[in-house]
Amino acid sequence: MNLCLIIDEMHASLLPMLRSIGVEGDYQPKLAVADVPAALAAKPYTGLMVRSKMRITAALLAHGPQLRYVARAGAGVDNIDEEALAAAGVTLVNAPEGNRDAVGEFAVGQLLALLRHTVMADAEVRRAEWHREANRGEELGTKTVGLLGYGHMGRAFAKRLRGFGCTVLAHDHDPAVLTDGNAELVPLAELQARAEVLSIHIPYFEANHEFVNEAFLAAFPHHIWLVNTARGEVLDQTALVARLQSGQVRGAALDVLANEKLATLTPAQQASFDYLRAAPNVVLSPHIGGWTHQSYQRINEVLVAKIQAVLGA
Repeated sequence: MNLCLIIDEMHASLLPMLRSIGVEGDYQPKLAVADVPAALAAKPYTGLMVRSKMRITAALLAHGPQLRYVARAGAGVDNIDEEALAAAGVTLVNAPEGNRDAVGEFAVGQLLALLRHTVMADAEVRRAEWHREANRGEELGTKTVGLLGYGHMGRAFAKRLRGFGCTVLAHDHDPAVLTDGNAELVPLAELQARAEVLSIHIPYFEANHEFVNEAFLAAFPHHIWLVNTARGEVLDQTALVARLQSGQVRGAALDVLANEKLATLTPAQQASFDYLRAAPNVVLSPHIGGWTHQSYQRINEVLVAKIQAVLGA
């Protein structure tokens, strides 16, 4: 029986799914980060499953010499040292297929909330204020939407945008990425020249740190709406605030922030966060784009299928 150490909260369906492929899950979601190395060394684990509790490094892998795979329960792998895994001969599996539909639906909702002022209007009515003309909105169907990144999440969003009749452009740095008929793949400069909405769908790694910065935003001739359901670190929040203040960014929906541990913000992060949370044209949410009851279970299904492929290889 293969053993897998599971150090984060997972849907209850996981353990029976693992057993069905001959894997025994050692479920320890309350395990402290400091105790993970010793726990990994205590048994001959062939697998380690994690969400975002800790960074998976070469030093940690050294405590699990029999590891064959690390399973990231989600899409992003920015907490995984992929080079260290490759050097150790450990396979990385993740599950973007598990939450892409949730993200695609959520991004549509966030964009509609921006265009139709629903969050601000809701707050006004709760204060017994009734401002119809001030909340006259924009129709999505008339817009050109630009997607930065066209992987699982970008494609899921584009699929849902198709029904609105808007023009959908996408740019991906990977020349091997092909269109699926839901978006027109264009060079980055063309996306910036034409888009009225920017939706960010790129992963975070060092080269993408603050990829969407002052110069990037300045290249849009249109006043744009901005949606980020990817990673907060790919967007320069200070630059975003400046563009919101100037009016060049008409509104922003942010499901992610550069630092999501709000009690540990630097002075600069605090200043930008204070502006964002007070701005009526900004919609904030706590990194819940992929966080649905359905995706919670579907991630298990995806991971188990990929683990089975690794063990059967």
